[in-house]
Amino acid sequence: MSSIPSRSSRRLLASATLVVATLGLGGCGYNDFQRLDEQVKADWSEVLNQYQRRADLIPNIVATVKGEASFEQDTLTKVVEARSRATSIQATPELINNPQAFQQFQAAQGQLSSALSRLMVVSENYPNLKANQGFQDLRVQLEGTENRITVARNRYIDSVKTYNVLARSFPSNLTAMVFSYQPKPSFTVENEAAISQPPAVSFDKPASAK
Repeated sequence: MSSIPSRSSRRLLASATLVVATLGLGGCGYNDFQRLDEQVKADWSEVLNQYQRRADLIPNIVATVKGEASFEQDTLTKVVEARSRATSIQATPELINNPQAFQQFQAAQGQLSSALSRLMVVSENYPNLKANQGFQDLRVQLEGTENRITVARNRYIDSVKTYNVLARSFPSNLTAMVFSYQPKPSFTVENEAAISQPPAVSFDKPASAK
């Protein structure tokens, strides 16, 4: 006598059939998802490494600028506060799977970029800082780090773009649904445009030379 499959068995069979059918489609993309997911994680780690490098430079920059007694304290305070906000966000690999947390991280780093940009522009109005070799060395290191950040971000953007195309294209989107491969967040064009604009700084009241 043949037994009738239970409801749970039928659900399991249906799920297995869906998986087999999906994997049987030409170009299902499963292995590509594995490869691209690892590439995105690697590129994201490099972005975090460069942001951390920048964060580590800031205390030395702030300490050097504090030696200029007449320096604009508001500008300096904004850098310190922006760094505090940026470093308070736990930048883990899982962040790239949380669009809301990613957006908050992106906004905090953008604010820090703007604050640092203003600090560097304002420092041009202080002869003592311009003549300070230690400060100039830190400035060169910061510029190099900003360049590394740009390169790392661009690589991450490219990796996410390739991954997201796979996640949204047929038939690989079926594989994405079965294995819960969600599109990943990326840096927005609006943010890129905003932080690339130079800050507006007025030198109507230049600092007095010492």
